Amino acid sequence: MKFFDTHAHIGLIYDDPIEQLRVIQQAKQAGVTRIVSINNSLRDFKKVYQTLKSRTEIYHAVGVAPSEVLTPGSNWQKIIEESLSLERVIAVGETGLDYYKQFGDKKSQIELFIAQLDIARRHNLPVIIHNRNAGNDVFDILKERIPDAGAIFHCYSEDAAFARKCLQTDMNIYFSFAGNLTYRNARNLHESVLNIPVDRILIETESPFMIPSEYRERKRTMPAYLPSTARFLAEMLNMDLEKLSEQLWENSCKAFNLPL
Repeated sequence: MKFFDTHAHIGLIYDDPIEQLRVIQQAKQAGVTRIVSINNSLRDFKKVYQTLKSRTEIYHAVGVAPSEVLTPGSNWQKIIEESLSLERVIAVGETGLDYYKQFGDKKSQIELFIAQLDIARRHNLPVIIHNRNAGNDVFDILKERIPDAGAIFHCYSEDAAFARKCLQTDMNIYFSFAGNLTYRNARNLHESVLNIPVDRILIETESPFMIPSEYRERKRTMPAYLPSTARFLAEMLNMDLEKLSEQLWENSCKAFNLPL
């Protein structure tokens, strides 16, 4: 079996480049043979990309997260567009809205989000969505501006009704679940999974956060832990794990326009 980690902050697991490469090797040994590397800032993207650019199993997204709304950097839009020409950069993000911690103000977050959606549309790339306590605004903006290449709700946190609302539109959307899916009290996520077609589901580690319950005594999540979330999902969906892993792989490749 092989697994695709659609969202991992490799640069936040360890700062040491050697340790980052070790994390990738451990993931490979666990069957996680493709990983999308995520950064919140362009500064971090540049640093991590230089370390990992030679690893063909690592793909990259580039963007400015809501947490960086006050300090996106000078010429940040130009830097994103230039970075999209780099090898194995396959998505814009993560970007979106976060009203929980109230980074900046809503207006500035929305402007940052819309600008990156427009970049993704121009380059025909999918966008990776961060959404925290901002579902209504995210939905309304996507209805008008989602790139043709689609969007991925990473670390999905809304309820089943929100997922159904998205699916009732003609928007090209995938829903990615992290290790918190395995928590017993995550009933909203469990209900959501059961209301989303299996061909629209992705999984991720959100490393180093969202540790699967199987590894709850560990300090941080690793891409190597992804199969634990897959096993839990297979039990929920009453599917054979190998069959589910094949479906998730196909979904992930389709979401990011990659060959199988």
